[in-house]
Amino acid sequence: MEHSDFDKVRASVKQQCGNKVVIQLDKGRNKVDIQEGIIQEAYPSVFTILTDDTEEKPSQLLSFSYTDIITKEIRMKLC
Repeated sequence: MEHSDFDKVRASVKQQCGNKVVIQLDKGRNKVDIQEGIIQEAYPSVFTILTDDTEEKPSQLLSFSYTDIITKEIRMKLC
């Protein structure tokens, strides 16, 4: 992983703050969790997403590192 990749991902996420995204969380052993939410804040090492309130799950504030995107532990798609 190059430092420039990290900077590109961080800049991209920061630019999308306030936008709605679909996130796919890889939980291992073929388990995947898909949630929708809004990117709240972008900090130097992490960013936060406020998930939508559904019948199954109340809204949550999740935090991820930019490395999670680079290593494909999570995948994000703009809505």
